[in-house]
Amino acid sequence: MDEEIKTTEPTEIEHPAPIAPEERISSMDILRGVAVLGILAMNIYALGLPAAAYNNPFVYGGTDRLNLGTWLFTYVFFNQKFMSIFSMLFGAGLMVMYQRFQEKGQPFKKIYYRRIRWLILFGFIHAFFIWYGDILFLYGICGLLLFFFRKFSVKTLILDAGLALLFGLLILVGAGAFFNYAAGAEERIEEARLAGEEASETDIELQKMMDEQKSAIRPSAEKIQRQIENYRNGFGRIMKTRAQHAAVLNTTSLLFFGLWRAGSMMLLGMALFKLGIFAAERSRRFYLAMLIIGYGIGLPAAFYGGQQLLAHDYDFVYKFAGGKYYNYLGSVLVALGHIGLVMLFCKSNLLPKLKNALSSVGRMALTNYLMHSIAFTLIFYGYGLGLFARFERFELMFFLLGMWIVQLIVSPIWLRNFRFGPAEWLWRSLTYKQKQKMQA
Repeated sequence: MDEEIKTTEPTEIEHPAPIAPEERISSMDILRGVAVLGILAMNIYALGLPAAAYNNPFVYGGTDRLNLGTWLFTYVFFNQKFMSIFSMLFGAGLMVMYQRFQEKGQPFKKIYYRRIRWLILFGFIHAFFIWYGDILFLYGICGLLLFFFRKFSVKTLILDAGLALLFGLLILVGAGAFFNYAAGAEERIEEARLAGEEASETDIELQKMMDEQKSAIRPSAEKIQRQIENYRNGFGRIMKTRAQHAAVLNTTSLLFFGLWRAGSMMLLGMALFKLGIFAAERSRRFYLAMLIIGYGIGLPAAFYGGQQLLAHDYDFVYKFAGGKYYNYLGSVLVALGHIGLVMLFCKSNLLPKLKNALSSVGRMALTNYLMHSIAFTLIFYGYGLGLFARFERFELMFFLLGMWIVQLIVSPIWLRNFRFGPAEWLWRSLTYKQKQKMQA
């Protein structure tokens, strides 16, 4: 950087400064801690198993009752639920920053966009050099647009969130209709052959495309073994394989799914923040209603959707033609139910040490999220212990619990000595172009 980096004094407010620890909203930190730990329940599959096994339980990781039950449990309670909460909190975080800057009469736009640009760079580095399942790049892209919604009313934010969510659903519906039609290409080609006619070029191309899609959703044993060997190999082969996955996730997947899903949840999060929901300001009755309605509708929808995917042998045509819809919408309701439960916990006098631990995990959310990738790639990838694809799905849950315990213990200890997590310190220092005071 061109400007000299110097340490700030904690009492200075003459220039834009980050939110001080004492200004933080405790309930949001607790919820963020729950969210970052919950995200790992799904990410552990992509970290320790072949990529297609993240969604499809029949690809790898065991297909007995225990492993399929593990898949269904995480599908119902975790899949897209904690990612939704994390996205909502990202939107809420923008509002927190904006309000604090407004109160202090400090310029916000320049600082905000510098912060987002660094997040995009962090995401790119994370996706291509550490682990392909990155969300930081996606959040940064969404953040570029999110700024323009900060002054919208609660009603408008909820409406826009609903429209973005609906648009994402329409993409799924359109994909389902297309794949349904394309699935008939094989039958039409066979009918043409029996009639002594030439099959249409369109049907031939559709058949090729369907074969490619089937291979992506359920790769052949040879393709899976090749991926396993790549991730158990040296950095060069790992880098090449990871780059291929990261490129797809941060282009096609981002445009057709991630942008609409994450963006809608961020807008909803901005609205929920304005309603005081994340600050635990609403009544216990309100949060209990969130829990009952969210779980009462969302959990059965997610469970039914998961059961149907299993019943259809995770057929990719069914997945897009109906299988994904239940959890796509149900996960939002389950996420709201989770929020209601966490806010009830925040308003109670129960387990103060656990609250402090979760709050600490939340205050270090970026560091803890990155540590998931760093620690588990060192465990699973060839440049570490090389244990990739050596564990069944249910066995990965022990790694999950181990990481939860470690971060719940280490995070509060770290924050007793330091003001920020290492990644948070770096991000803030780069955002404000000043080396932030690290010691507590």
